[in-house]
Amino acid sequence: MRELPPPDACPAWAELVRMDAVAPSAGSAGPLAAAAPGVTLDYSRQRVNAAVMDLLLQLARERGLEKRSPPRFAALRAGDAAPKEIQDSFSRMKSIAGELRKSPTFTRVVNLGIGGSDLGPRLVADALGDGALELRFAANLDPLELERALRGADPASTLFVVVSRSFDTPETLANAERARRWGGKRFIAVTANPQAAAKFGADEILPLPEWIVGRFSVWSAAGLAAMCAIGPQAFEEFLAGAREIDAHAARAPLAENVPMLMALLGVWNINFLGCTAHAVLPYAHALRLLPSYLQQLEMESNGKSVDRDGEIIHYCTAPVVFGAEGTPSQHSFHQLLHQGTQVVPVDFVVTGNNPFLNANARAQADALAFGSGDAELTAERRNPGDRPSSILSFDGLGARALGRLLALYEHKVYLQGLLWNLNSFDQWGVELGKRLARDILSKGK
Repeated sequence: MRELPPPDACPAWAELVRMDAVAPSAGSAGPLAAAAPGVTLDYSRQRVNAAVMDLLLQLARERGLEKRSPPRFAALRAGDAAPKEIQDSFSRMKSIAGELRKSPTFTRVVNLGIGGSDLGPRLVADALGDGALELRFAANLDPLELERALRGADPASTLFVVVSRSFDTPETLANAERARRWGGKRFIAVTANPQAAAKFGADEILPLPEWIVGRFSVWSAAGLAAMCAIGPQAFEEFLAGAREIDAHAARAPLAENVPMLMALLGVWNINFLGCTAHAVLPYAHALRLLPSYLQQLEMESNGKSVDRDGEIIHYCTAPVVFGAEGTPSQHSFHQLLHQGTQVVPVDFVVTGNNPFLNANARAQADALAFGSGDAELTAERRNPGDRPSSILSFDGLGARALGRLLALYEHKVYLQGLLWNLNSFDQWGVELGKRLARDILSKGK
C-alpha cells in the first residue's frame, strides 16, 4: 500500500499543470538565488516566479521530501561517523596511494573498470591530478583503449586497479586478462566478491560493500585511482566538500536548499514545460568530463518508467543529459540551444577564476533567456529567448569545490527520484542487453 500519493495525484501537481509558464527574470538574480557552502545557484533565468516556486515547494512537501531519510551515499563521506568498514577501507587506501606516489617502483597506475567504476575516478583524476603518478583508464571492451593506456609503460612498474563490485563485469575482466597477458604483475581488486578476485590472482583486495551503487561510488575504495592521482590529503578535501553539501541538503529549509531547488526546477522543466533534454556546460577545462559523469548519474538512476511500487508511470522522469565544456560547445551545439525548435534547459557551471570564461557563460545564459527580437534583424538572425538556464558559481576549483559539485548533483538526482517515486539505485534496463550479447556470442561459437 502506498504511503503517499504518486506525484501526479498530489494537489500541487494539478495546480502546476494549470500554471502558465513565465518569462525569465531580466537583470540580477534578485530573490531567485540560493547559496550552499562555496556555491551559489542563480535561477533567475528559469521560467518561474514566486507562485510557481511556492507550488513546487508544496509538491515537495506533499511527496514527503521535508521528512526524507538521509541518502545512503552520504555515509561514504561521513568522516568519523562513517561505518567502520568504510573507515578501514579509507585508511588502507591512504596507505596504498601514499606509498605509490613516493615509490620508485611504480610509475603508472591503470584503472580497469566501467560505468561508475570508471567515470567518477576518471573525472576526479582529470580535473585535479597533480602528475605525481601517471594515471590511465581503460573501460572499453575495444582493446584499443587498453593498448593506448599501456603505451610506453613497463610491466614491472605498472600497477592495475581492477574495480568491479561483482567481479564478473565482462568488459572489466576482459581488460584485466589482457593486462595480465601483456605482462602485468601487480593487481589490486576493489570488489564485493573477494573470492572471485582471489581466484583471478589479485595481490590485494579492497572491499566494496554491496550497498554501494557504482555511480555513487567515487567516494569509496572505487576511488583508489583518483586518490593516487590527487593524493590522500586532496582526497580528504574532496570528501569534506561533499560532506558540507550533505549537511546543507539535510538541514537547509526547502526554499533555501540548493539541491532541492535544482531538483524542483528540473521537475518543472520536464513535467510541466515539456523539456525532455538537459544540457550541462562547465566553463572550465578541468570539468570537461562532468557531462559524461552526469549522464550516468541522472539517466541510469532515474531513467525509469516503473515506480518503486511496480506501477507503470504516466509522467516523464529523467531527461536526456548531454553537454561539453563551455567555450568549445558554443561553436558546436549552442545553435540548437538558441534557435532550435525544442527548448533545452541548461546548467552553466562556472568556477570564478577566469573573467573571460565567466563572461562567456553569463552571455550565453542571457542570450538564451532574453534573446534578440530587434525588428531590424531578419528572421533567421533573431533569437527567441525564453529558454531557461541556471548558473552554478563556485569559489574556484579545488578538491573541496569538486566534492561540493558532485554531491550537489547526487542529492538532486536522489530528490527527483523520491519525488517521482523511483528506485534510483537499480538499473535493470542495463541487464537485458548484456544477456542478449552473451546469447549472441554463445550461438556464434
